[in-house]
Amino acid sequence: MEGEGSSEIETNTDSLDNSIIFHVIKNTVGFILYMHQQIPSVLQDITLEYDSLKEEYEEMMAVAQAEAKASTKRKHISRMREVRIGIKRFDKLISTITGLETALQLIISGIPGLESFILILGASPLRPQQVYELSFSHGNSLPGAHTDFAKTKAAEGLSRKVIRALITKGAGSGSYPGPTKLFLLVKAPSSFHFPLQFLPKRDFRYSKKIVPVKLRVKCKSQNLQMDAPDYACQKCSSISSGDSASHELIWFQCRHVIKGLAFKTPTEE
Repeated sequence: MEGEGSSEIETNTDSLDNSIIFHVIKNTVGFILYMHQQIPSVLQDITLEYDSLKEEYEEMMAVAQAEAKASTKRKHISRMREVRIGIKRFDKLISTITGLETALQLIISGIPGLESFILILGASPLRPQQVYELSFSHGNSLPGAHTDFAKTKAAEGLSRKVIRALITKGAGSGSYPGPTKLFLLVKAPSSFHFPLQFLPKRDFRYSKKIVPVKLRVKCKSQNLQMDAPDYACQKCSSISSGDSASHELIWFQCRHVIKGLAFKTPTEE
């Protein structure tokens, strides 16, 4: 059954920097959207198609102004209308994904040592259809030391490992009629204040009827004290019971909620 149990992934690196964590989350978002039939093709192909349509439209606008023959101009305008519809179809999706990625970069670079992330597919975070929990143990180096979010081979390799692990656990085996929403939640100190990107969700809990898919990523050189599967939860408890309430960890929900596209899928004969 999808979501049953939890898995641990060990990396070959001594630490997990901001870029690696960002790209793992980003690629997992694209994987979830595609596997649960919320987008018609993989996110990279959609982005390329969107950029290509925008370039074509700009070129056609320039040509239309110089076009003289009425018959050719009509065909040109008809094609421009098709391209414009294609752009509009992907506009909101690409804009929301870009906003989510920007918000994710801000919180990862702004708060060292973030460990817990939740991706929820459903009508609302409280009424999920699927839940994916990802946790990261950063390793030996100082988390947050890297703020360059360029894609690296380490990020690509770990993303592939995570996606293979999700497939092994049956991720994407459940599909749903029509578009639904994808929510991102991040566990951060309660003192974190970024209202334009994240909203605090203190005491957040989703339905107990849902069995989440849980993955924990740890470094090869991880300390023994971090070997327990629930390390992130244990750390949250120890911090929340500290002297300063500002260090209490609570969930924050990203304001950028991705809504799937409505498209027809092939019917089985």
